[in-house]
Amino acid sequence: MRILVVAATAMEVAPLLAGIDAAASRQSRVTSVARGSRDIDILTTGVGMVAASAWTSKALGERRYDVALNVGVCGSFDPAFGPTSVLNVVVDRMSELGADDGDSFLPLDALLDDGLAGPRAGCVQARLFDNAALGALPSVNGITVNTVHGSERSIADVVSRFSPQVESMEGAGFMFACAVHDLRFAQVRSVSNMVERRNRSAWKVREAIDALTPVVMHILDTM
Repeated sequence: MRILVVAATAMEVAPLLAGIDAAASRQSRVTSVARGSRDIDILTTGVGMVAASAWTSKALGERRYDVALNVGVCGSFDPAFGPTSVLNVVVDRMSELGADDGDSFLPLDALLDDGLAGPRAGCVQARLFDNAALGALPSVNGITVNTVHGSERSIADVVSRFSPQVESMEGAGFMFACAVHDLRFAQVRSVSNMVERRNRSAWKVREAIDALTPVVMHILDTM
């Protein structure tokens, strides 16, 4: 089985790489390692939905994979999922895609005369693969943004529009690329911070990555 693991930054997958192959070093965007009968390519795309979509699509165009897995940290809107919660993001949306209408915002699906759902509407659903470790995670819906939310007004607005539970800067970009390539995929994220007025001192990025790593390893080992 060949698996593509995608992350925005090397930091988010460094402990995973060390756990699979302590000798592995990242000399490029893709590091290839083996674990049992599984061949695993670990891709770092850089931050943002455009980078995630472009580099994921490039990797999928160059090699055939059985499944793809996006991993990383996220912010949580939901008080039920605080820092270090590890979650399965099953629906993701590009929440900024749309139009201003005076003081109102019209999401893309509201602009479409034919009402078609799916990628045209800026929202994508995971094409999950059968995996007990993945299935054991709480399923949540997310948004993908270019600007992370950090003011009371913007947070209230986006919660009112879409009721998201988490946000990232890459998830929907990865998911769209996989959907275009007709590949089964999942997005697994660990909460590093609550979405609130920007408070960098409250973020737990390292702790979130430490919580994420064994879960991702378990998912890989049960494929």
